[in-house]
Amino acid sequence: MEKLTNKEEEIMHILWKLEKAFVKDVLNEITDDKPHYNTLSTIIRNLEDKGYVGHNAYGKTHQYYPIVKKADYRKRFMSQAIDHYFNNSYKNMVSFFAQEEKLSVEDLKEIIALIEKDK
Repeated sequence: MEKLTNKEEEIMHILWKLEKAFVKDVLNEITDDKPHYNTLSTIIRNLEDKGYVGHNAYGKTHQYYPIVKKADYRKRFMSQAIDHYFNNSYKNMVSFFAQEEKLSVEDLKEIIALIEKDK
């Protein structure tokens, strides 16, 4: 799975949400820094070249859909982030978020309960 640019990732989130979309549909979902139609079309075709997106042709119009599942992309992205930023340690990652006050004690207790439930 090839790494995506920030803009490609933004487009993938829209396609995951819409499930199937024409370029104009994707363009309507973008709120900030709206690209030109042709630029967006090129980005989507690049996603197709990278194997993230497929299409159905209706004459000269294409309806695009994600091939890579959001869960699969998230798993790969998170694994890379944990490896690069936390020395491949989930403990370091959780500790980081707790120290940054992104996780409360209650959140941590819920996580522990979920882990113990799955054992």
